[in-house]
Amino acid sequence: MDIQNCFAERIGGARFGTTNEIYKFEKIKRAKAAARVARPTVELLDFGVGEPDQIAPTPIRKALKKAVDDPANRGYSDNGIREFKVAAAEYLRTFFNVADINPETDIVHSIGSKPALAILPLCFINPGDVALVTVPGYPVLATHTRYLGGEVVRLPLLKENGFYPDLGRIPADQLSRAKLLYVNYPNNPTGAPPSEEIFDRLIAFAQMNNIVLVQDAAYATLVYGREPLSILSRPGGREVALELHSMSKSYNMTGWRLGFVAGNPRLVQAYAEVKDNVDSGQFKAIQIAACAGIADRSLADRIKRHYERRLKKMVRALKAAGFKARMPGGTFYLYVPAPKGAGNVDFATAEDASQFLIRQHSVSTVPWDDAGHFLRFSATFESQGDKDDARVIDELSRRLTAAQLRF
Repeated sequence: MDIQNCFAERIGGARFGTTNEIYKFEKIKRAKAAARVARPTVELLDFGVGEPDQIAPTPIRKALKKAVDDPANRGYSDNGIREFKVAAAEYLRTFFNVADINPETDIVHSIGSKPALAILPLCFINPGDVALVTVPGYPVLATHTRYLGGEVVRLPLLKENGFYPDLGRIPADQLSRAKLLYVNYPNNPTGAPPSEEIFDRLIAFAQMNNIVLVQDAAYATLVYGREPLSILSRPGGREVALELHSMSKSYNMTGWRLGFVAGNPRLVQAYAEVKDNVDSGQFKAIQIAACAGIADRSLADRIKRHYERRLKKMVRALKAAGFKARMPGGTFYLYVPAPKGAGNVDFATAEDASQFLIRQHSVSTVPWDDAGHFLRFSATFESQGDKDDARVIDELSRRLTAAQLRF
């Protein structure tokens, strides 16, 4: 049997698994392994991790332990339990002043945002349809659009535009075929925050062009110097938008795989219809555990303050080494222009800079070369606690200074 001829063209067809192309995160993994071998006694400072460094809050963990032992929680949850929908609606009211949202029709849970983004193209994309997606960014919705024979139009997030998309530069032919517009604010990796002006502009654009607006709000509670904002709280947002919320970043529940989709009830209905044919729902005990904390702003604020303290210290360290760093508007990332070289070594890309820092100085970051050359430093680095953060960041500063970076 010729196995190679069995693979679908969407994943490479007969070429699947035969290319030498390496994804950037695999390159980072290999570089970190090489650094550990080359300098086994030197601590690897990993500022490339994109998930929380702490465990979920105590009330959520206690609720899970209790719910696991309840026989009523065995079995499938399908499109979710009512208690979680009600708690999600309360969360939207508490954090974002989204009033009058109907938990029965306007909210459906997801097994995390990633599966939701994979499902949404199944709801809307036919062959030849267009999805507009911001880059750099999370690629899942774009990947599944391509799987379905759709076309992906990349909207670069440029520094000169504040890392917001330029909606006026989309070619007319592609705009006329567009079904979905994917945005993510607060933005990974740039840290750009949401704003009333930006959301209103996106809503008006979606209304004018009959496009479904998908707002990935995975970092919604992690905003600094302003109040959290939901696109569903803006005029017209409830008509054109689906907003994806996640428990991973707001409540340190990465790996628990729980979130929800909220917005226009007809759009939510489409998501629920397809989802019901994709999965059988998240374990009820996990949904019940989330109910114990999802609308408790004190829990989320405590987590936000943890990252805010770290980010401020990181900004000082990066600036001392020559980076143009400043506090982000949201997320737990610092997105900074990559150095152009170090000593007598030149970097053509951010990936070159990233590989150099890992292999030569045991400092791991994530490079982005999609719309300019940038490095992403995450405030989710490992330490032995709050008191140890200063030591880790001081060591980062020392190594960056020793690298003799050029900008």
